[in-house]
Amino acid sequence: MLGYVIPLCLAMLGAALLLAVARLVRGPSLPDRALALDTLYINAIALIILYGIWQGTELFFEIALLIAVLGFVSTVAVAKYMLRGDIIE
Repeated sequence: MLGYVIPLCLAMLGAALLLAVARLVRGPSLPDRALALDTLYINAIALIILYGIWQGTELFFEIALLIAVLGFVSTVAVAKYMLRGDIIE
């Protein structure tokens, strides 16, 4: 049963990633693009963790943690840019 569920979930997360990329490219405003970027990295984390469960290795969990940290930093940078117009003061 699990052999069918994990590939199905991987496919659905892949579709969610593609939709987030489409919103990132096409987004009409900067806040829409920032939200798409957040959604993109969260979906990437979920995809990598699910793939790690499927393969049975712990290496992918460390990669997902690294992506989470980079995603947080990029969200803070984009929010600071939207508020002040400059990232580095």
